[in-house]
Parts: sequence; C-alpha cells; structure tokens
Amino acid sequence: MTIPEVIRRSKLEERLGLSRSSIYKMMADGRFPRPIKLGRRSVGWRTVEIERWLDEMQEASDE
Repeated sequence: MTIPEVIRRSKLEERLGLSRSSIYKMMADGRFPRPIKLGRRSVGWRTVEIERWLDEMQEASDE
C-alpha cells in the first residue's frame, strides 16, 4: 500500500492563493475536494485529489 501525500490547510491556502473561507465555501458548494480527518482538530487533503481538481479547473478554463 502506498501512503498518500497529504497537505494541511495552511500550506494549501499558501500554494493555491486561496483563503480559508474560499476553500470552505467551495467545499460547501461541492466545487472543492473534501478533506480527510487527521485527528480531533486537524484535517488535510490528499495531494492527488488537489492535483486532479487543478487539472479539472484548467480543462474548464480551456473550453
């Protein structure tokens, strides 16, 4: 089994240039990948899911 790479919210915000509220708003609208629970008070996103989301966003902007 391969252990997936996970990115925490603060790094995700930094790398994508999005605010916390923007990320959670898009999640609520079904337009952003859901996080995985890492502990009682921490979440993270699988990098492969974020990369897939970015690819989909790129394809949509190319249309």
